[in-house]
Amino acid sequence: MEKLIFLDRDGVINYEPGTYTWDPEKFQVLPGVMDTLKYWKNQGYGLVVITNQGGVARGLYSKNDVFAVHHYFQGLCNLQGFNIDAFYYCPHHENYSGRCLCRKPGHLMLDKALHHFGALPGDCVFIGDNERDMAAAAGAGVKGVLVETNIGLSAEIIHA
Repeated sequence: MEKLIFLDRDGVINYEPGTYTWDPEKFQVLPGVMDTLKYWKNQGYGLVVITNQGGVARGLYSKNDVFAVHHYFQGLCNLQGFNIDAFYYCPHHENYSGRCLCRKPGHLMLDKALHHFGALPGDCVFIGDNERDMAAAAGAGVKGVLVETNIGLSAEIIHA
């Protein structure tokens, strides 16, 4: 896979309510997301979700809850005829488990995915709704595209 689109999860793919999203029943895909992801996939992009999940370190939910949400979302994608190539998440939170290299704005999750898929940073894009997403993109040498939280996606944003 030569080119990847990295996607922040909460606020970019699904509605960010201002609290943690860990229950598949409360996972609401934003407008345009499914059509846009399918379009990008058909254009030859790999799709990789990159998400901080500090609620695990805080004891609010478990790693299994994170897996359940990702499994649910993957199922929604499969029903539309495409798949997410990988999910990377950081279960840490600096106030509860100390600093780590994977939590955004760190870029270890992106570095791992770039290595795993053999992609060059210059051929990839990271779409996020927060400055920490843009910092992670810059740290990995990937183009960052900042979008507004809870707006949804359109295919044109990666060419802006």
